[in-house]
Amino acid sequence: MNILMFNYEYPPLGGGGGVAHELIAEALARRHRVVVVTSGYRDLPDRETRGDVEILRVPVWGRKELAVASIPSMLTFPAATRRIYDALDSESFDLVTGFFAVPTGPASVAYAKRKRLPHVVSTLGGDIYDPSKTMSPHRIPPLKWAVRNVLRDSARIIADSDDTRENIARYYGRVGDVDVIRLGIRRVSPPPATRSELGLPEDVFLTTTVGRLVPRKGLDRLIRVLAAPELGQVHLAIMGSGPERAALERLAQSEGVADRVRFMGWVDEETKWQVMRVADAFVTATLHEGYGLMFLEAMAEGLPIVAPDHGGHTDFLTDGVTGFLTPAGDEEALRAAIARVSTDEELRQRVGDTNRRLFDEEHDIEPCAAAYEAVFEEVLGR
Repeated sequence: MNILMFNYEYPPLGGGGGVAHELIAEALARRHRVVVVTSGYRDLPDRETRGDVEILRVPVWGRKELAVASIPSMLTFPAATRRIYDALDSESFDLVTGFFAVPTGPASVAYAKRKRLPHVVSTLGGDIYDPSKTMSPHRIPPLKWAVRNVLRDSARIIADSDDTRENIARYYGRVGDVDVIRLGIRRVSPPPATRSELGLPEDVFLTTTVGRLVPRKGLDRLIRVLAAPELGQVHLAIMGSGPERAALERLAQSEGVADRVRFMGWVDEETKWQVMRVADAFVTATLHEGYGLMFLEAMAEGLPIVAPDHGGHTDFLTDGVTGFLTPAGDEEALRAAIARVSTDEELRQRVGDTNRRLFDEEHDIEPCAAAYEAVFEEVLGR
């Protein structure tokens, strides 16, 4: 197949959705031709081939960070893609797919219609429903209209979890066939590193979390919970950058836990896996995740996971088996779960062994890419 993919952010831009797309694209590109259209940023080349994936970047307005897209950059992406129509028109594609219903979908659907090609949309959670944002698509009529049109104009819809599929039905009605394809990752085996080499404290109970520093991640709740007396020996390493960093640092100071919270900023893949390897547990108070690749990374390293009981990760995380799922927003339950994990060594060992096994059995990228491939082939077969 010759597959044309659109995504408004593709690594090194963006977060987990972009990473998942990159892994799928790389796996498919070993058997098919894959071209990705994405946003430009500063000195990133307009065109490059990375591995077997061809990448075209279009200039967008107002993007200031690698990790976080601005509203102007998202709004200008669909129009910006028109600048490369001439280059794309000289190519021959069998199918077009868009990752994220908005802001990517309007761009990928427009080109599919232009060339009369089938379109498949991949919905990844926040493009459908994000309870932390006042501008979540399900709340804003023009965005809701745009999402519904993209879903309607797609030959197939892929959701990353049962939660995302349910939110499509709840907020957008019956719009066509929805396939749930759970995401996967590729385990990274970095050179070993000690906590001291990573700038982390020795001889403490070390929790970690990873993600963009935005309100949806609920890092303010994690920091407040650390102030509880029974968590006095618990430290937290936060991997990620974003607009909330200064406010979170001030909160850590005011709560008296600044000496136990390490803001590591953006880290490369090798460092991220090294931190996971030396940590004792993975914790998050996120308001919502459409899926959450960070959980798979933690499972691969055998970390017990403390997370809310709402979101796409509940497809594969089970309370009492992979760690603890606590009521979303309940800081007391979050505190109790972290305290339990930090004091019960036998529990940590049992859960860690379970998570490694489950990762090996269920969460590699290859089955995920094969499922995408099967959907594409079925669409073309029609």
